[in-house]
Amino acid sequence: MPPPPRWLRRLLLAPGVVVLAVTVVMTVPVWALLALAASPFVPGRLRPLRLLWIGLVYLVWDAAALIVLFVLWVASGFGWRVRSPAFEQAHYRLAGWFLRVLFWQARWSLRLSIEVAGADPDTALAGRPELVLCRHAGPGDSFILIHALVNWFRREPRIVLKNTLQWDPAVDVLLNRLPNRFLAPGPDGRATLTEQIGQLAAGLDDDDAFVLFPEGGNFTPKRRVRAIARLRELGHELMASRAERMRHVLAPQPGGLLAALDAAPDVGVIFVAHTGLDRMVTVADVWRELPMDKRIVMRFWSVPPEEVPVGAQERIDWLFDWWGRMDEWIAKNQDGPT
Repeated sequence: MPPPPRWLRRLLLAPGVVVLAVTVVMTVPVWALLALAASPFVPGRLRPLRLLWIGLVYLVWDAAALIVLFVLWVASGFGWRVRSPAFEQAHYRLAGWFLRVLFWQARWSLRLSIEVAGADPDTALAGRPELVLCRHAGPGDSFILIHALVNWFRREPRIVLKNTLQWDPAVDVLLNRLPNRFLAPGPDGRATLTEQIGQLAAGLDDDDAFVLFPEGGNFTPKRRVRAIARLRELGHELMASRAERMRHVLAPQPGGLLAALDAAPDVGVIFVAHTGLDRMVTVADVWRELPMDKRIVMRFWSVPPEEVPVGAQERIDWLFDWWGRMDEWIAKNQDGPT
């Protein structure tokens, strides 16, 4: 469902989250007793209590971010200088700090660990922007990627996201103040999706990372079948055949890659695969996995600008080649790196 208009999100949704967080915190003993009473009837290790804690942490995290963002808005002259370089840097630092807090809690309450397999890429090296292309599978993988870029590699991400993520008030406010783009499927009356991606990719700085999820959505077996069928409907038989050979990823949509490389031809490219969340496709899967006890393994491959193909078809073939390589790595590493 598309989010409501911005004025409604700012005047109703964001303050509502803060009020809700205060109310829930004040009544935590009641909720805790109810969750504890339900625990004997629910399989798992105190699963209702864990779910209550996770929800409470995220709600308070969202509300605290909104309060700090409001303070920054006031300090910027009630929004007058909120997009200036100094305040942009402040918002990136805020994003990094809140992501560190979120993953500290995830490690403690969900027993979630994140590891990097293979050699680290040169994303930490200053001197050139990077185009980051990541698979999309499992809950929270976009948070994990941005956490890695901001806190491990000191990059300033520009992200292409689905507009439905604006239902989360903190994500909505923070990312709309930074150079990101929330997109809805199909033309939006201003420019096509690829044109908007090209506009966002223009003018990248040396420490920027332009983030795309070429699959367009989380991997599920049904989406994989639909993506292959769609390629055939469009007459792309060769691409459909290649997509059929990939069992763990969706067929990548090359339009965003082509637009980004046309707008920023001197970028390096980082491909990112991960495993650990693959089997959590539905809400029921997530519920069944709590507490997660998950070990997420990430793999980065860095391609320098001079190795990026020039022609459009060559770039499409190159993208499918890399997606096939990522699919093979996922198949070998679903239970840990080899």
